[in-house]
Amino acid sequence: MGINFAEKARYANIFVTPFVTCLLEDAAELNSALREQILAQQRASGGGVSKSNQGGWHSDVGELEFCGEAGKRLMSYVREFGDEATRRLFTRYREPVVPVEWNVSAWANVNRAGDFNSIHLHPGSTWSGTYYVDAGDPTDGPAPLQLFDPCEARAVTFLPKVTQASVYVHAQPGLMVLFPSYVPHMVFPHAGTGTRISIAFNLRRRPFP
Repeated sequence: MGINFAEKARYANIFVTPFVTCLLEDAAELNSALREQILAQQRASGGGVSKSNQGGWHSDVGELEFCGEAGKRLMSYVREFGDEATRRLFTRYREPVVPVEWNVSAWANVNRAGDFNSIHLHPGSTWSGTYYVDAGDPTDGPAPLQLFDPCEARAVTFLPKVTQASVYVHAQPGLMVLFPSYVPHMVFPHAGTGTRISIAFNLRRRPFP
């Protein structure tokens, strides 16, 4: 006697990777102040930090103190964004939502023609994200942020035609994105005539993990 799998089988996705986006309503005003302060800091600081950036400028890691009130406002948004993403994740898994305290770190990235970020991840954090200040007048479309499936085996061995191996995020002023810090990612070479400015950040849960 056969089994009616169409009726009896129950389908679910497991090991889901959360991804959250938001377009800030006050981006025009905020980005004007951030852009001015970031470029001033770049001129004052010299070469910047060398991490995953290939070319370009990477500020010191902190809480954007050099951006003054605009930096404080953005850091407040980052914490609120992390709270909301965590609330939705807990709700999805029917876990009680409890207040989370965050250690937050952030840095500015300034890319010009040809500058990019090689593939990397952010160990020792809970959430990672990016906020876009300026797309840099791209000639061939904004240089995308590429997020890779953290399970490499899944991307190459499990039904590749239906398995999403990567996601592309195109720079848009005012866009904030958030993903788990274990997700590998990179930024394509900037092909614009202007200056591409983004702010990367990490939220580390206290206590960790």
